[in-house]
Amino acid sequence: MNSAHDVYYVPAPSKWPVVGSTALFLLALGVINLLHVGRTQGLMLLIAGFAVLTYMLFGWFGTVISESEGGKYNAQVDASFRWAMGWFIFSEVMFFAAFFGALFYARQLSVPLLGDIDNTLLWPGFKPNWPSEGPYLTTPFHPMAAWGIPAINTLLLLSSGVTVTWAHWALKKNNRSQLIMGLAATIALGLLFLVLQISEYGEAAFSLSTGVYGATFFMLTGFHGFHVTLGTLMLIVILGRSAKGHFTPEHHFAFEAVSWYWHFVDVVWLGLFIFVYWL
Repeated sequence: MNSAHDVYYVPAPSKWPVVGSTALFLLALGVINLLHVGRTQGLMLLIAGFAVLTYMLFGWFGTVISESEGGKYNAQVDASFRWAMGWFIFSEVMFFAAFFGALFYARQLSVPLLGDIDNTLLWPGFKPNWPSEGPYLTTPFHPMAAWGIPAINTLLLLSSGVTVTWAHWALKKNNRSQLIMGLAATIALGLLFLVLQISEYGEAAFSLSTGVYGATFFMLTGFHGFHVTLGTLMLIVILGRSAKGHFTPEHHFAFEAVSWYWHFVDVVWLGLFIFVYWL
């Protein structure tokens, strides 16, 4: 922090919110066209949306990084960033809580309730057991086992939480080499997690349309995989900044924000492993 700045820093008017809104509009329009108009047109709009979004991310975060490294942020700005990141993670907690709630409702309430109905008239042969494949599936399926790839991925994410904490300790001690090694190890573990999850999807004997079990499984694990991908990309950016000499023991909130996010991803995966795979 630059202690010379005793007032809250107010940046100049920025184009990036408008650019980001344009990107989101193109992405939404692409999805709508993909579903209702045509595959080619929808894909083109999606590609354009992702291109504009990438441009916005590099431009906006680049501006924030240059302001931070230029000493324009004081303790008050740092506190506002911390509150903002805290509320963002809270919103992510609520996001996953909704999906865990759907899993609980389907497993503990709706499926047993359907078993109490006279299903000889409704769905002949429906078995109110979990995992439920639904009443219309004619071929049996096997749920994903917990003690294969999921257990390995649990070990990988728990280890990545240790390595990112090790890197944080190194940053506080101004040990640049240990910081870079810790971040590189965390990124490698995150990438290996994603590779194994893709492999797991390829081996799955069910799909998103395999009843409520398939729907809840792929929605929960898929969104978590998306968050791991985002977290890995953020860690790569932090690694690049660390290699350039950014961050000091007293000034490194960007690193802390990413580490908070990564620990959140770890905790969510523990919940997934217990309630989706194990139980």
